[in-house]
Amino acid sequence: MRAVLLQGHGGYEQLEVRDDVAAPPVGAGEVLVRIGAAGVNNTDINTRRGWYEGGGWTGSFVFPRIQGIDGCGVITEVGDGVQASRVGERVLIEPCWRDAGASPDTARFLGSEVDGTFAEFCVVPSRHAHAVHSALADHELAAFPCAGSTALNLLRRAGVQVGERVIVTGASGGVGSMAVQLAIALGAEVTAVASPEKHDALRALGAAAVIDRNAPPAPASHDVAIDVVGGSAWPALLAALRPGGRYAVSGAVAGPLVDLDLRTLYLRDLTLFGATVLDDGVFAELVRHIETGDITPVIDATFPLDQIVAAQQRFAERRHVGKIVLTVAHG
Repeated sequence: MRAVLLQGHGGYEQLEVRDDVAAPPVGAGEVLVRIGAAGVNNTDINTRRGWYEGGGWTGSFVFPRIQGIDGCGVITEVGDGVQASRVGERVLIEPCWRDAGASPDTARFLGSEVDGTFAEFCVVPSRHAHAVHSALADHELAAFPCAGSTALNLLRRAGVQVGERVIVTGASGGVGSMAVQLAIALGAEVTAVASPEKHDALRALGAAAVIDRNAPPAPASHDVAIDVVGGSAWPALLAALRPGGRYAVSGAVAGPLVDLDLRTLYLRDLTLFGATVLDDGVFAELVRHIETGDITPVIDATFPLDQIVAAQQRFAERRHVGKIVLTVAHG
């Protein structure tokens, strides 16, 4: 099969497009998914660059690895213990695998600890291949899994309630644009933070207010902050929370080190949440939001699989709104 192999940490030269990669075998409880499209994420680039400690999300990364944490496709084969009727089912692949109720440290991430979706075929546990009923095309559905589930996990972890004010940083990106839409679907009022040229697109998604990423938000103006940016603007973001406010983070594109005045945290009774491993039920809830049309895909550009370098270069420019997606053709 055709696949992109990551051969090591480094630059784009580590991405090798091959046509002679063996299709993965299907084990008990697993399904083989014929991939139609796969999304590009920070995760792919950070892993290639060796940004995560140990290389993989849990330190067990090995080369070569087929990356890709987003995937939409059709089940073509099932392993022992899986109903044969699943063959032909259109699915979205849950990006984070663990047994229900298991500790987060047992999680395995698609494209990190196990081979992912930058290939014609991918093997996943049956319970993590979610049937999806939608008129959207594969490249549109592939925009949802990682970004959508990350955004919903952040919102659920922070306990967003109807009528609350939520501020979303990096709102023009994949996770950010999903967080804007999902927070609105949950009944919240959203302030989106992004560069000025992206404001109209965010208003079109339903943001009640949009502010420049270089302008500090008003102090004590929001109940919840959803952050994927971090960096030097972090203290002003925390200051934007009302007493009793909640902050949830799942990214640090502007830098992982931030300044924290502990008095801001404890005198105002704030709660901070880190969110990487999906809580039970989050992905299934995301699929329901997709099927009911609560959220729509935001696609910046699509590239064929063999143009993965061009796709990652586009991603690195940080001028995109929404997702960059790879389409996977089959010979």
